[in-house]
Amino acid sequence: METVTAAVTHEGQPAAGGRPGRPLILTEDEDLLDDLLRLCAAAGAKAEVHHGVPELRGSWEAAPLVLVGDDAARRVRGAARRRGVVLVGRDQDDSGVWKRAVEIGADHVLMLPDGEQWLVDRIADVTEGVGRPALTVGVIGGRGGAGASTLACALAVTSAREGLRTLLVDADPLGGGLDVLLGGESTEGLRWPAFAASRGRVGGGALEESLPRLHSLRVLSWDRGDRIAVPPQAVRAVLAAARRRGGTVVVDLPRRLDDGVAEVLSQLDLGILVVPAELRAVAAAGRVASAVGMVLRDLRVAVRGPYAPGLDDREVARLLGLPLVGEVPVESALQRPRGSDSPPGAAVRGPLARFCKEFWERALAEAGAGAA
Repeated sequence: METVTAAVTHEGQPAAGGRPGRPLILTEDEDLLDDLLRLCAAAGAKAEVHHGVPELRGSWEAAPLVLVGDDAARRVRGAARRRGVVLVGRDQDDSGVWKRAVEIGADHVLMLPDGEQWLVDRIADVTEGVGRPALTVGVIGGRGGAGASTLACALAVTSAREGLRTLLVDADPLGGGLDVLLGGESTEGLRWPAFAASRGRVGGGALEESLPRLHSLRVLSWDRGDRIAVPPQAVRAVLAAARRRGGTVVVDLPRRLDDGVAEVLSQLDLGILVVPAELRAVAAAGRVASAVGMVLRDLRVAVRGPYAPGLDDREVARLLGLPLVGEVPVESALQRPRGSDSPPGAAVRGPLARFCKEFWERALAEAGAGAA
């Protein structure tokens, strides 16, 4: 049990079955009720309100979150114990609140107004029906021109084609824009600069709906303005919102590391280092791997031919000391005119699409096993 006396970031637990639900408010204090309804509205949720434990069978047990006003604590003592109960009060100096919280089996004690942001975050989690977070994969080149952006796009296109909710994130402001690579630079929707002021929590659903939709996936890229950086706090908020939506998130990473990139790396489940099979590229990739590995624990290598004498994909992986994803195939269809509507990996039976499909099958299986 914990007391919340200041706004904090909180990633909530899923509602039962991972489905959205309505928080339950129990109070007769009209001022407290007004505040709690206001906070529910701020989180995009509609609440069910009662003076005490609902008479309707199952309402108490089914609610994903129960907010009990301190005035109603005595009326809740006999209710069945359950998780997700928050005792809400105002008197910071009332030591008796702890006893009342224990009596009703509350998980948290929250004092208003200090705990408002924490409560908005928790209610919003309930509203969004947070389930298993998205499998988040970063792609980075071992050297310039390694083909990381192409592979990132192909992975995202393949994921979307398999029916997964997919977000492709361009974390490289100097890379020219993944929306351009996908032929959608004029598609309406928000780009990174629009999120520069984001703090705390960003709504996952609102984020998804605000972004350009290209080839059945959402894309967060850069605009053509002068901004080339977004504060780390904004990066953290946006990536956390994307992960809460589930499915997959693919991030095209720059080869330089700054605070914003470090925030992205900290939220990745795994990274793919794309390395051309030549000695200079392997040497450069070793430096990249060393830097990225300080933040990202699961880094793997994907090798791109043609191969220099004495090298193959397994030897490149051995030299780098990284697990091998495989050999990234080259498709002649990728040599297309700029602005083409055919993105990398669009050819369903092409070698790149097959490579990406096999990667997702393995990665999703691993993620499922890890969650079991």
